[in-house]
Amino acid sequence: MDAEQPRDDQSSTGATEDPAPEGVVPPTERYDLKIVSALRRIVHANDVYSRKLKTQYQITVPQLVCLLEITEAGPLKISEVARRVYLSASTVVGIIDRLEERGLITRQRDSVDRRQVRVGATAAGLELAKQAPSPLQDGIAHALARLPELEQATIALSLERVVELMEATPFVEEIDNATADTKDEQKTRNGSANTGESLTPNGGSVSRHQEPTMGTV
Repeated sequence: MDAEQPRDDQSSTGATEDPAPEGVVPPTERYDLKIVSALRRIVHANDVYSRKLKTQYQITVPQLVCLLEITEAGPLKISEVARRVYLSASTVVGIIDRLEERGLITRQRDSVDRRQVRVGATAAGLELAKQAPSPLQDGIAHALARLPELEQATIALSLERVVELMEATPFVEEIDNATADTKDEQKTRNGSANTGESLTPNGGSVSRHQEPTMGTV
């Protein structure tokens, strides 16, 4: 009788290759790279639209989003604006500075707690908020409207899920919001002394002329 032949799935050392768990298909693509690429394209598209908006209305998308929140729900504290537009409070401080320089918003003491500083829209700010277009590109809104409702819901849920996965350290923004409110109160109390920079959550500084993209807004 012939000797039994060695099994094909055994190496010379006798080790066997572990099979994939039943029902699990190994990924064949780098989905993380595809997601990063898609996010960068979204950010780029928003940058282009923001520049167009600034040319036509002398206001960027981040500034417009903050102004719209202030006109609709203000007067608001800096931390409240930051939470509503999903930006860090230190970034919002710089945006508020530029809106105030243009006479679109004003800082004011809280009527109940004089230590609190809130921002409210001026008449010019209210007028611009009425005339300015949506911060979302019109082309996106029209294209979405032409899609089946199921596909619209799928896109919305997928984006919301990506955001949930990215928001891994919410406590950083909470600390930043509290710090920004304190600094804004000190700034108002000191006569709006402006150094041209605002603190970042990690203690560094950013130029107040830097404007964030609105890929999270």
